[in-house]
Amino acid sequence: MSADEQASASEPPKPPPPGNLSAVEDLVNPTFAQRGYIQVYTGDGKGKTTASLGLTFRALGRGWHVLLVLFTKGGDDYGELYAARQLSPQISKQLTIVQAGLDRIVFTHNMKPEDAVEVSNGWEIVKRAAFSGKYQMIVMDEANIAIDLGLIPLEEMKDLLRNKPPELELVLTGRRAHPDIIELAHLVSEIRPIKHYWDIGVKARKGIEY
Repeated sequence: MSADEQASASEPPKPPPPGNLSAVEDLVNPTFAQRGYIQVYTGDGKGKTTASLGLTFRALGRGWHVLLVLFTKGGDDYGELYAARQLSPQISKQLTIVQAGLDRIVFTHNMKPEDAVEVSNGWEIVKRAAFSGKYQMIVMDEANIAIDLGLIPLEEMKDLLRNKPPELELVLTGRRAHPDIIELAHLVSEIRPIKHYWDIGVKARKGIEY
């Protein structure tokens, strides 16, 4: 190591530039815990619902009340539903799960009137819950898909995002997030499928995919 390198190694780390310092302070500023943001998880890769379930679990651990609405997902064979039934009595009081779909995957070519009814019912629950004061977080799983399929009106979702209570956290998942939704969101993560074991014939696995 040269003399210059030795001198550099012995020096204390330099503080971040003023702009970055402000951002760091903002991240740990307690007042930001009083504000709710809009998060979007989209893209063709695996992990969008998984991310939202992680957020749900973390929020519950902090005492938040969470509404989890599963759009276009009916049926009973989901690991998260089994887990939810075994939560402690206290955590169970904080979590509300609504399934707003039939027990099948919905595509444009196989949509039925029943799909529209299920999603519409779930959407009405979301709109009421958002202004009820009961929840700190509402997760709308597969909401992007429901919007893309025309099952949730885009303009209604935009109205909710624009006018939500300031302290409410909203989370939307699903492929093909609409550009208007992305524009309104504070956080957008796009999950890209770099590799997937489905490509070598691995089927959906209990405990991992569902």
